[in-house]
Amino acid sequence: MVSAASETAGPTIFGTVTDRPLDLAAHEAAVADRRAGAVVSFQGVVRDHDHGRQVVSLEYEGHPTAEAVLREVAAEVAADPDVYAVAVSHRIGPLEIGDAALVAAVSTAHRAAAFAACARLVDEVKARLPIWKRQVFTDGTEEWVNCP
Repeated sequence: MVSAASETAGPTIFGTVTDRPLDLAAHEAAVADRRAGAVVSFQGVVRDHDHGRQVVSLEYEGHPTAEAVLREVAAEVAADPDVYAVAVSHRIGPLEIGDAALVAAVSTAHRAAAFAACARLVDEVKARLPIWKRQVFTDGTEEWVNCP
């Protein structure tokens, strides 16, 4: 993970796509900044259902450009003058129910800006990241989500 931002540095930006478990606390630590009065974080976890159907397994597959897109989105959010630091990661590969698939953290001086920046970060990642989800249901059928 990255180190905390200093008072004189520009915004800290961290983004990765990985097949390893994600650590929300590490992302929160990565956006620590002495100027920050707010750190807002998000953890998207794998649930056991989707649209009324029971999910038994799930796998994420990413395009080779996924990490570059993730970092681009993080840099766009970090360009906001209210934002001190941004950290965001998305997991690929097989995940279990309850595993974190997406984690994000943002630091700013005030809570409203932090909530807004974190929401924008998560929304943009979900809209633009070339990562696809394969869900398998209890009846044996499967579904690919977010496929172009």
